Amino acid sequence: MIIKSYEVNKINPEIHNLLLFYGKNEGLKNHITKNIIKNTKNIHNYDEKEVLDNEHIFIDNLLTKSLFDEKKLIIIKRSTDKILKIIEGLKSEKLEDITIIINADNLEKKSKLRSFFEKNKETICIAFYPDNDQTLSKLAYDFLKNKKISISQSSINLIINKCNGDREALYNELNKIDLYTQNGKKVTTEDIMKITNLIENHSVSELVDNCLAKNNKKIINILNENNFNNEDCILIVRSLLNKSKRILQLVKEFQNNKNIELTISSAKPPIFWKDKEITKQQIKYWRPESIKDLIYKLIDIEFLIKKNVNNSINLITDFILGQSSSKSNN
Repeated sequence: MIIKSYEVNKINPEIHNLLLFYGKNEGLKNHITKNIIKNTKNIHNYDEKEVLDNEHIFIDNLLTKSLFDEKKLIIIKRSTDKILKIIEGLKSEKLEDITIIINADNLEKKSKLRSFFEKNKETICIAFYPDNDQTLSKLAYDFLKNKKISISQSSINLIINKCNGDREALYNELNKIDLYTQNGKKVTTEDIMKITNLIENHSVSELVDNCLAKNNKKIINILNENNFNNEDCILIVRSLLNKSKRILQLVKEFQNNKNIELTISSAKPPIFWKDKEITKQQIKYWRPESIKDLIYKLIDIEFLIKKNVNNSINLITDFILGQSSSKSNN
């Protein structure tokens, strides 16, 4: 059964003990999950791979009860269609005092897992879409009003622009402001920029990821808004080198299985959910031969930077822009 994220009051724990939360809005997922688990102490978190690798042990532990057992809440993260067979089996069982939340990334309409939860009246399916600026603005306004903190709308907009549709990131920044003002301090726009790190450099990791994904506009924006120094240049090259070696492994795997989702889900070490989409872009842009060529170039550019320290900013900037603007490597 499909319900909206604002209709969670429709969930009846006595009937609906199988829930699917899918989509990119992890902040909203966490908020609703916390409301569901607030009166539950017996909580178990699993990764889908952990469940699949130990299916019989997982099911036995789930269904085995003692007289002293409290109500169980099971959360299975990073779920895909692979978990469906287990869920179908559990639905046929009588799950007393057990609630299972399946947490998944984006699921397409053709997803069998999504279809199963949507079509069954006893199961709940909720899509969690990214928050828009209007929603984040309302959340910020309510938070600041409750805390009796006065800041301008332009300052709120600055914070929202940093959060990229993630309400969890928004609350993190608002809590920093709340702590700053607890001693009666008034907060200015300049204070907010410092408190929320709006004047900090973009992370080297973000620059590297967008370089390998050939997001040229994003790269130019990062380079324009940051003041990288000579020491940063070696860090950027080393990060590019390490990431390129990882992409080489993933590209080889993708060529073998021709399945981008399988490549991502089976990666070792696992790819964090926030990095999945940009990693998919990177895999699609590169062939093993071209990424190997990039690795050799990175070794050369590191040597060149060390020989020309005073010109290192120009060298790394030209290199990154050249890579991001070059044609697709497929």
